[in-house]
Amino acid sequence: MDWLSYFLQVNWLAVLLAFIASMAIGFVWYLPAVLGNRWMEAVRKTEEDLRNSEGGAAVWVPMMAAAALTVILLAVLINKLGLDSALAGGWFAFVLAVVFRVGGHVIHNGFAGRPVAVTLIDSGHDVLAVTAAGVIIGAMS
Repeated sequence: MDWLSYFLQVNWLAVLLAFIASMAIGFVWYLPAVLGNRWMEAVRKTEEDLRNSEGGAAVWVPMMAAAALTVILLAVLINKLGLDSALAGGWFAFVLAVVFRVGGHVIHNGFAGRPVAVTLIDSGHDVLAVTAAGVIIGAMS
């Protein structure tokens, strides 16, 4: 469990900035004028459906916790591997995002029979958000 000691060496300002960046990317990515309308069409939801759905904190808190944990673990791994540049952190994060996030979307959405558009939109968001987080963390390492 030696890797746990790397939590103490994490640049927490970088983690905070990476988290904020990933949230901002998601906010813009899913705006109706960007990809939000296409995503809603693919999942067969309307803006009214989303507004009227019971969720609120039950949706946002776990989503934000998952994003925070992703960024924290990314910072630990970047630190442990000694990746100390924006390019190194971004490239590492990109590879992780493609393998784990895109792979997960392909598997789960494929078995659920969801439209390819959902997988592409969600995967694109994840790759961009995780890569941006890696760039920030790597640059601040």
